[in-house]
Amino acid sequence: MTGLDEQPTSRTVTDALALTPTEPEVFDLAFTAVTQPCPWPKAYGGDMVAQATAAAARSVTDGKTMHSMHSYFMRPVDIGAEIRYEVELLRDGRGYSTRQVRGIQNGKVAYVCLAGFAAGEAGGTHAVRPPTDLPSPDELPSSAAYLAGEEPGNGTTMTEESRAYWSGGRSFDMRHVPGPVYLRVEGEQVPHQAIWLRPFDALRPVEGLTDAQRDLAALAYACDYTILEPVLRTLGLPWARPGLVTASLDHAMWFHRPPTGAFDGWLLYAQEAVAADDGRGTGLGRFFTATDHLATVVQEGMIRSGQGT
Repeated sequence: MTGLDEQPTSRTVTDALALTPTEPEVFDLAFTAVTQPCPWPKAYGGDMVAQATAAAARSVTDGKTMHSMHSYFMRPVDIGAEIRYEVELLRDGRGYSTRQVRGIQNGKVAYVCLAGFAAGEAGGTHAVRPPTDLPSPDELPSSAAYLAGEEPGNGTTMTEESRAYWSGGRSFDMRHVPGPVYLRVEGEQVPHQAIWLRPFDALRPVEGLTDAQRDLAALAYACDYTILEPVLRTLGLPWARPGLVTASLDHAMWFHRPPTGAFDGWLLYAQEAVAADDGRGTGLGRFFTATDHLATVVQEGMIRSGQGT
């Protein structure tokens, strides 16, 4: 994990995407991967989403590209430990293919997803337009700049490790509109926000993936970091609130256009809170380049505020 005195790098995401082929025990193909360091008790959910994306993509060899994936997180996963991805080749048609991926650790299924791939064909075009009148990323503080004057403790659960992780340990420079929700909810408690993000440096090649497959998997990796934040924002719950516990429950993502060149500059991740009740919250997000709506994300998560404890 990158410390405050180290140069931030995007290596975390490409290290997460490094899969090792192995003999299948359950389905048709199998790979192993290692979850990346983070300062929480269990691994970051984006590791599983991105690794399963890469495993499914490596099983499709006829040029189709992923158009959707639907995931369930069933058990916590250990940090820095190997997880095994078994891929079932459910269908291969002329226009579409379908895969099931199971992530297995300690002999139990921890994660499962279905992924669809499409050959693509001529048709009409429509795209949602991005929000307007947002500050440019150059006008906004980086996470590192925002947290530079903040000390661990002071009524929050932030540690030196979590500050370093938020500042430069997540592969991407992220800039919030309105302000971040790390230690307090900056700005109004509104049910929407936007994130500008880009890799700290150019994404490295990943063996077994084309650059387009790597970029699509990197998009799946990054989406989980902040998708519940508009729910936290509207509830007035910063990440470092004592007693707050969150976890990903299920996740869906649709890829509308190839992410060619998506990480050459800043991406806009526009998000909104859909619902919150019964200890769960649902967030919706859309990724935009300067010209295209790339992908849509919906995720439900557990949110335990610790109120009354």
